[in-house]
Amino acid sequence: MLLDQNQARLREVASDKNFRGHIPEYNPQMTKIKQPNSRHCFICGLENPVGLHLHIYETEPGIVETQYIAPEYFQGYPGVLHGGIVAAIIDEVSGRAQMGSDPLNPRFMFTGKLEVKYRKNVPIGKMLKIIGKAGKSKRNLAEAWAGIYDAETNELLAEGSTVSINVPSEQFDTSQLAELGWKVYPD
Repeated sequence: MLLDQNQARLREVASDKNFRGHIPEYNPQMTKIKQPNSRHCFICGLENPVGLHLHIYETEPGIVETQYIAPEYFQGYPGVLHGGIVAAIIDEVSGRAQMGSDPLNPRFMFTGKLEVKYRKNVPIGKMLKIIGKAGKSKRNLAEAWAGIYDAETNELLAEGSTVSINVPSEQFDTSQLAELGWKVYPD
């Protein structure tokens, strides 16, 4: 299936027919549930000296969001966030849409497939808004979509879709979450 068709299908599956180029309006009444961070993850690890340190919030079931200002040391071309960092953000945020909001019972998944469409240059030094939406979910597989927007103009800069696979329970002991630093940290 072509990339555009697959991403369009995932947006539709996520029950938002007009999603392209749209960021949900800020609603101070909307409850955000902060998802846990870890200590060492490249995207959310708060103790990772070279990580992004993102704080991700579930705004409603299956929808997450975060904001980020990329520093210049993550640039590819001057002024532009490196494409690998863009892909890593899309990978993480789309997966987080499938994770759920219970910090004691998260759905951990491996990325089985990642498709990214770079629509415009993603700038460094400028506020970005990143949205993730869960798509179809089966027993061990799940689809999701994520987009990176210019937070000021709401312009979609990059988007991607993922197919993820549950981490087998015998491979990851969720009773060890505290030792991994997996918890909700204060802002």
